[in-house]
Amino acid sequence: MARIAGVNIPDNKHVVYSLAYIKGIGVPLARKICQEAGVKGDTKVADLSEPEIEKIREIVSQIKVEGDLRIQVSQNIKRLQEIKAYRGLRHSRNLPVRGQRTRTNARTKRGKRVTVGSGRKKPADKT
Repeated sequence: MARIAGVNIPDNKHVVYSLAYIKGIGVPLARKICQEAGVKGDTKVADLSEPEIEKIREIVSQIKVEGDLRIQVSQNIKRLQEIKAYRGLRHSRNLPVRGQRTRTNARTKRGKRVTVGSGRKKPADKT
């Protein structure tokens, strides 16, 4: 298993799709990386030589990926919350940020709501 940017990428897949396992690299960027490194995208990772893997590592090291990217995103969100921007408030309230409706849907963000009854206890059943 090749290790690039602290991530073990699968050997049995094409290089393009294996690179997409790294946070911050999608398939289009992976294609550009392969093109820059002079590697065919449809080559399996197991078939790559050590100099080719090293070339890919070198290119990926110039891109902000994994931990650095996560830190940057969390700092951006924290900044929005500190300046009390609308998007920051939505993040802090755990609601959709990009203008989606919340009257219906938004279940993944809001979670499943439990309906609350009247608070009145039911009378005992007569037997």
